[in-house]
This record gives sequence, C-alpha cells and structure tokens, in this order.
Amino acid sequence: MNVRVLVADDEELLRVAFTMILRAEPGMDVVGEAADGETAVRLARRLRPDVVLMDVRMPGTDGIEATRRTVREAPGTRVLVLTTFDLDAYAFEALRAGASGFLLKNTRPEELLTAIRDVARGDAALSPRVTRRLLQRFTHQLPVTTPGADERLHRLTPREHEILTALARGLTNGEIATALDLAEPTVKRHIGHVLTKLHLRDRVQAVIFAYETGLVGRT
Repeated sequence: MNVRVLVADDEELLRVAFTMILRAEPGMDVVGEAADGETAVRLARRLRPDVVLMDVRMPGTDGIEATRRTVREAPGTRVLVLTTFDLDAYAFEALRAGASGFLLKNTRPEELLTAIRDVARGDAALSPRVTRRLLQRFTHQLPVTTPGADERLHRLTPREHEILTALARGLTNGEIATALDLAEPTVKRHIGHVLTKLHLRDRVQAVIFAYETGLVGRT
C-alpha cells in the first residue's frame, strides 16, 4: 500500500526533516507541504492525501481548526497531529476535532512511519489508555450530558454496548476478550460494528464519544 502524506508544520526545518524521512521510506509518498493551517486544508481538499501530518500550533488557522476542517472537507483523509507534550490541551482539542491520534515532535522515525501506516489503514495511532488519560485530565472541558441520553446509543446491541464501555475504559482487544469471554477476532468485529453504527472513524473517536455521552463516568 502506497501511503500519500501531506506534511503541515510552520517550522521549515521540521517540515524538511519529516519530508526527508518519509521520502526515504518505500511506500511513502509526500504529496505536498504546508506552512500554515489554511494551506494545509486547501491542499488536503485538492490532493486528498491518505494522511495529513499536522502541527497543532501554527499561525493563523491553527492545527486544531485545520484538523476540524480537513476531516469535514476532505472525507477519507485522516489527520495525525504533532505536539510537544503528550497530555496537553492542544492534543486533547485535536482529538476532539477529529484527529486519529497524535505524536510527539521528537518521536523516533520508526514510530512516525508506523503511526502513519496505522492511521492510513483506518486504525488509531493512539492507544485507548492514552486517550482515556487525556480525557480524564481535560474532562471539565467536555459538555455536560445526561448518561445514556444520546439516542445513538440505542443503535447498539447489549453486547456492543459492553464492548464500547470496555473500550472506553482503556482495555485492549485482548483484555476485552478475556473480560467478556470472547475470541479476539469477535471483539474486533464488534468494535467494527460499533464504529459503523455510531459513524465514528476509529477507536480514539469511540472513547471520546463514550465520555461525551456520559457512558463512562468522569473523574
């Protein structure tokens, strides 16, 4: 699978470094570069890359708003955001805006390449545990919702409801399988059904949904 990537960062040295790493890797194709969020959105809309590597802190249209617009205006394109600190408000807002994960700017090249491939094939480049820690830290910024009030939850079967709850609590597929006495492929299939029924892109968005709807309690 050839992965088409758009690199968006206002720091030219970082942009060049990421581009060099990606172009040196077989199966990676850098289709464009952007120095600000507005350009990133415009290029994403025109080029339709598989993944946008998006800095969250850029002048003008920042990476958070650019992420929100990209997932809306370029369907099928996924966003992997770059941040300086793993548990900061920028990373939190980027995930809420629709990013499929985030990476620290000092991440190792092999981790960067793996994350891009994961996101390109529809997975999340962030574990449910990290997502949950992030949400717990910034949970006061989420809207107040009566638990179970969101009508979308009624689309799920009782088993899918259990799967979503376990996923939101930070369990891996293997741990969910053990807890519910299911085979891992069955758990993965159920997660796919949950994402489809709730129109969510990936596991990260599922965890956020569970918190926003009050399915999982806040701390």
